[in-house]
Amino acid sequence: MALFKRKDKYIRINPNRSLRTPEKAKPEVPDELFAKCPGCRHVIYQKDLGAEKMCPACGYNFRISASERLALTIDSGSFKEMFTGFESKDPLNFPGYKDKLAAAKEKTGLDEAVMTGTAKIGGQDLALAIMDSNFIMASMGTVVGEKITRLFEYATENQLPVVIFTASGGARMQEGIMSLMQMAKISAAVKRHSNAGLFYLTVLTDPTTGGVTASFAMEGDIIIAEPQALVGFAGRRVIETTVRQTLPEGFQKSEFLLKHGFIDAIVKRTEMKETIAKLLAFHGGAK
Repeated sequence: MALFKRKDKYIRINPNRSLRTPEKAKPEVPDELFAKCPGCRHVIYQKDLGAEKMCPACGYNFRISASERLALTIDSGSFKEMFTGFESKDPLNFPGYKDKLAAAKEKTGLDEAVMTGTAKIGGQDLALAIMDSNFIMASMGTVVGEKITRLFEYATENQLPVVIFTASGGARMQEGIMSLMQMAKISAAVKRHSNAGLFYLTVLTDPTTGGVTASFAMEGDIIIAEPQALVGFAGRRVIETTVRQTLPEGFQKSEFLLKHGFIDAIVKRTEMKETIAKLLAFHGGAK
């Protein structure tokens, strides 16, 4: 019996850990080494995604930055950025908003949630805008609205087609009604561009929601989308609560929208540049 009463002599007990947890050093694996595909849920080695950031198993298009998309889409060295240096005046004096803007600028290297300028695709001139979800989820504030409006005005004056890669969480809440007014302002510029007989192409990427969907994202002469992109206005829970109905699975994915005639085509990222070049040429792209 003494053996069981005095087990401290025979068994070393570490009070700082559980006896069931083996003391083995775990290798440190950087988070950025692997990614989980939102489409098929497979864990993927980052290098297997390639420059296009596409899942090798299901073809899901991961979100990419504006600079990454620019490199994949335009003719090398042809981009000339325009309308830089704008800053929001924080019309509501929203608490912490200026700090959030500063952090987003430092993180992305952009001055706002959209990059605008001119470029060439397939040797054809165009006005180009790329929204970046890394910048406060590409929410649309007064600066985003001003940059896109000026881009359309420049394109109208210089007889250029416009291509916009949309991505947004909607209007920017920190700017209140001022952000919602950008919907009408941009739409008016789109109409003037259309009246001049010029081509406008929108490319919907994941996610495109809210006020952007309710305005210029759906005003293109042709609307295409990336595979499995989330596109809609309000979120699923809000819609189901409002209409008091259960919505079908994937009702806001690009595949569902294509089936129901909401968009014109779904284009893989590897085929995007070639597709845009063909559409520009077909619609008399500027050279």
